[in-house]
Amino acid sequence: RPVGPGGPEEGEEREPGAISVRNILDSFTESREVAELIGNLREVFSELVTREMAVERFIGKHGSQREWSCYCLIQTLYYVSFILLLLVRGYKRFLPLFPHEVRDLQPVLDMLAKQNPRDTETWETRYMLLLWLSMICLIPFDLARFDGNLVSVEGQARQPTMDRILEIAKCYLVVSDKARDAAAVLVSKFIVRPDVRQSRMADFLDWVLSMLSKSSSQTMEGTVIVNGMLQALAQLFKHGKREDCLPYAATVLECLDNCKLSESNQMVLRKLGMKLVQRLGLTFVKPKVAKWRYQRGRRSLAANLQAQGAAVQNQKREAAAAAAAEADDDEEYDIPGEIENVVEQLLVGLKDKDTIVRWSAAKGIGRITGRLPKELADDVIGSLLDCFSFQETDNAWHGGCLALAELGRRGLLLPSRISDVVPVMLKALTYDEKRGACSVGSNVRDAACYVCWAFARAYEPSELIPFISHISSALVIAAVFDRDVNCRRAASAAFQENVGRQGTFPHGIDILTAADYFAVGNRVNCYLTISVYIAGFPEYTQPMIDHLINMKINHWDSVIRELATKALHNITPQAPEYMANVVLPRLLPLSVGSDLHTRHGAILACAEITHALCKLAQENNRSVTYYFSEKSLEGLKQIHQEVCRGELMRPAVCTLIEKLSLSKMPFRGDPIIGGWQWLINDSLRHLTLVSSGARQHIKESAVSALAALCNEFYINERGEADPALQDELVTQYVSELQNSEEMIRCGFSRALGALPRFLLKGRLQQVLEGLKKVTVISPEDVSFAESRRDALIAIAKVCQTVGVKGDGSQQEYVCRENVDQIYATLLTGVTDYTTDSRGDVGGWVREAAMTSLMEVTLLLVQKEAELIHANVCKQIMCWLAQQSAEKIDKFRAHAGSVFLTLLHFDHPPVPHIPHREELERIFPRWEKETLNWNAASEAFPRITQLLGLPAYQYHVLLGLSVSVGGLTETTVRASLCF
Repeated sequence: RPVGPGGPEEGEEREPGAISVRNILDSFTESREVAELIGNLREVFSELVTREMAVERFIGKHGSQREWSCYCLIQTLYYVSFILLLLVRGYKRFLPLFPHEVRDLQPVLDMLAKQNPRDTETWETRYMLLLWLSMICLIPFDLARFDGNLVSVEGQARQPTMDRILEIAKCYLVVSDKARDAAAVLVSKFIVRPDVRQSRMADFLDWVLSMLSKSSSQTMEGTVIVNGMLQALAQLFKHGKREDCLPYAATVLECLDNCKLSESNQMVLRKLGMKLVQRLGLTFVKPKVAKWRYQRGRRSLAANLQAQGAAVQNQKREAAAAAAAEADDDEEYDIPGEIENVVEQLLVGLKDKDTIVRWSAAKGIGRITGRLPKELADDVIGSLLDCFSFQETDNAWHGGCLALAELGRRGLLLPSRISDVVPVMLKALTYDEKRGACSVGSNVRDAACYVCWAFARAYEPSELIPFISHISSALVIAAVFDRDVNCRRAASAAFQENVGRQGTFPHGIDILTAADYFAVGNRVNCYLTISVYIAGFPEYTQPMIDHLINMKINHWDSVIRELATKALHNITPQAPEYMANVVLPRLLPLSVGSDLHTRHGAILACAEITHALCKLAQENNRSVTYYFSEKSLEGLKQIHQEVCRGELMRPAVCTLIEKLSLSKMPFRGDPIIGGWQWLINDSLRHLTLVSSGARQHIKESAVSALAALCNEFYINERGEADPALQDELVTQYVSELQNSEEMIRCGFSRALGALPRFLLKGRLQQVLEGLKKVTVISPEDVSFAESRRDALIAIAKVCQTVGVKGDGSQQEYVCRENVDQIYATLLTGVTDYTTDSRGDVGGWVREAAMTSLMEVTLLLVQKEAELIHANVCKQIMCWLAQQSAEKIDKFRAHAGSVFLTLLHFDHPPVPHIPHREELERIFPRWEKETLNWNAASEAFPRITQLLGLPAYQYHVLLGLSVSVGGLTETTVRASLCF
């Protein structure tokens, strides 16, 4: 019955616990179903399948009202109850909910006595019983009262309760399952009882140290024992009173030193060793917080964002510091010699190879330093800073950053040490150590962001003002330019914390809005968009540029190098003089240096910066060479002559040629143009010699460079090409189309497709005939699918370049005389079903043919639609319909996309499409973007509806027949729906 506003009825008493439980039950909407689960546990437990089903149901139904579940479960069947309790939450949460009265002690002991410690299937029961016993043993009565008459009815002596519990704890400290963890918890609560401590603590510690001494962590059994002993000691020294544990601490530390856990290859043992060492260290020193520590005082975000708030906080800090100094003068510390050993072990732990060990050591450094005198604490900080040398590994840097953050957030790094720590922190924010073909250091950079975050909370704004420009720039750079998304997000979070807590970061709110946690998740967006916005603030422009030049254009990851150079292009308008007078002279020597990655990045950077400077000069009506000195121009000319012709350098130099051509550099008539042309041709001829992964990139770079070079340097004042140069270039390229090497055919096909209109004028038929020959399948080149693909792509590009004129010359335009020939060539490509060891390589040709058909058709529709004949349009749509029933998802999706593009194009509509009205009903316009052609279950039900249209029936049936005979079960099943 719910309690009204006036409380319980008159004469009725309610316990607070009962009221809270009742309220929980009222709000627990699924309590009836969970109660039913609990009530049926006895029947459920007998069958394995039903038991597992009940556990799964409980996982989904116990909701957030776990406390009520704990009360009910304890009162039912123990075995399954313990399993379900483990699913609720950590033991610290539900441990106080166990019944822990005097009457519960004997039953739990009896149940534990009946358990088999080696049973691998019931560890949950033993684990929960040990935890339950650890709660019961806190009862405030001498355990001797529970012994009574130790002589049983049969005349045999019974074991005292205290010894029974100790024996159980010892038994389960050496098992290999999770019951060992619960036994350590039991030890920490049981041994510290006054009656047990006086009579059993010394003997128990002797037993533990003895087990540690004679067990080897090199064996599996020894590892289990050492693990249990370390857990027991760590828990004991954590929960025990200092005066009780101090007499044994030195002996335990000596034994721990003899174990040499730092040499163990078991990460868990090293971590437990660190945990125990720091607990021993805390035992040696008095449990008092150092009065010399830095205290920021009231931390109001609103006050920090106001100028006067910083001044008020500074006054309070000075007063607090003066009071602390006075108290410190009167304080006398008695620090035992063992502390030096403890701190040394923790400092070594900061360099461990595993993060979890380093993290434990860092927390230990923070805790112990907080109890040391000011002078000794400063010595610890000095030793900690030794971790940050370039002779140390990334592990030491990471552990050192974690320790600095712990010290900072505890106020143990005094303002006098900030000047020593900030330079180290800034280096850690860019730590990127090269290891072979990759690098390490992302964890160091992430931890450095944690240091910045901790400092923002620890210090008042006035303390960090001298370092604000460096810290803010470093965090912005990490948030925008770091390779790893977790580091970018960590830097963004640290920047946000500084903006809120310090209030002194320049343009903090504006930058934080643009580079928040989610925005920095996309690396390309960071480099090309966010960086440009932030570089617009003068405080960040030069640091960002310097970071890209010093750290990113020589990065081991080529993607980062390319993104960095594009970012430099976008940022150049923010600092053109700096780019031209400082950055470019630094890059030119690097572009011909010995390091491969640096040379590659420097060449790309020179290309991008030059292009940006020339565009800026043109926009301001200045000469393109306004920003360049003679030395810089000569340096740009020499780059292509000095570099090696590797698969990394070729595309970089081709990009340089493209950008210099687009920049309209005054090199017309210069011999360098011939050198550039030779390098482009040479790159296209040597595609066979490079790896398959680099071919496409080299080919595209060379073709782009060729197009830019021709448009800028091969056209005269009248907009025409030199006849001799045109004849030589086109004839040479067409002749290469019949080369016996497939890759050479590919390269020069794409090169012809990239030629500008003035070079194709009068040569169109020659080019089209040459490309058509590449598309023909002959016994000698049946496997040359890639060259056929590139030839079909080039035909469409050539058509788009020359344009359409129905009554024009076939040597200059797409016209009535050659349009049928063009369509015949493209339609032939749709029928290519060549296969070889690589699989259906003809699919590449079909995909290119479909794209080219779409591009040529849309070109004709928008210019002179009458050139599209009805029979040609019918063939196009029928072949596309057949490909839309393709068994390979990728090609089916491409065909479907092209089919719908032609069907729904309306500027103007494509003429002569058979059954247009029926097609628009089957494929509504609004589904053009949403229909998932990759999913056979969505595509085939639509495609099969075309079987009712006579024009499409044969081709769709042919395509479906191929799909039905496929190997993929989902495609076969979906294609059978007709």
